[in-house]
Parts: sequence; C-alpha cells; structure tokens
Amino acid sequence: MEVKEEIKKYINSQPETKCKEMQVLHKHICKILPKSKLWFLDGKDEKGKTVSNPNIGYGSYSIKYANGTTKEFYQVGLSANTSGISVYIMGLKDKTYLAKTYGKKLGKASVTGYCIKFKSLNDINIDVLEAAIQYGVEATG
Repeated sequence: MEVKEEIKKYINSQPETKCKEMQVLHKHICKILPKSKLWFLDGKDEKGKTVSNPNIGYGSYSIKYANGTTKEFYQVGLSANTSGISVYIMGLKDKTYLAKTYGKKLGKASVTGYCIKFKSLNDINIDVLEAAIQYGVEATG
C-alpha cells in the first residue's frame, strides 16, 4: 500500500473526534513541510511484534549514532495514543528546549524532550504547536 493511503487508513481508523483532529494536524504539518517526505510506521518490529503506536512521519534528517553509523528518520511525527494525540519533534540536541520555550504557551499539554502530548486540539494553542514544529524542522534541516 502507498504511504499516503496507509496514512489515510490510519487516521480514518481513529474514533471520530480524534480522526478529525488528526486530519487537521496532518494538513497543518503538510502545510509547514509541503515538499517533505511522508512516512508511515505501523509500530511493528522486523518480527511483526507491536513495539509502539503507529506513526505518521514528515520530513527527513540523518540520525548519527555513537558508533558512527547513520539512519534516515522523520523530523516530525504524529501519532494517536490512548489519551489523545502525540506530536514528536525529533533530533533536537537540547532536550529541555521544547518545554522551556513552548510548554506554558501551548496550553494543556505534556511536553518532554521531543514529545508534545495533548488530549484534544481544543486544549492547545495550534499556532504555538506550529511554531514548535517549525523550530524543530529548522533545527534539524
């Protein structure tokens, strides 16, 4: 199945409210990254075991590991979780930056080193979320 179809199927598989909110976020992220690579990770490892929630990925950057190897990965991720939605901003060197810079301005969201988790779009300021995503893309681009 093509990545765009997998993304559509994943978003449409969510409960109605979460589905609509993920569609809105997907459009916003695609607007921020209009020509970026799209990813879909089904959350399964090479043996078919579920190891994470499925993720939609946007953009591309190179992860460099301590042993010198590299791996291509997405810059921004979007995923449904049991209590709401998670947005991942990958590759940031300063793991406190998101929380310090955007945490209080976002609204009712949990912010870690690379993850912004919230129950509903109604709980957050989408402009602040977009600014955080834009920062992450510029920092890893």
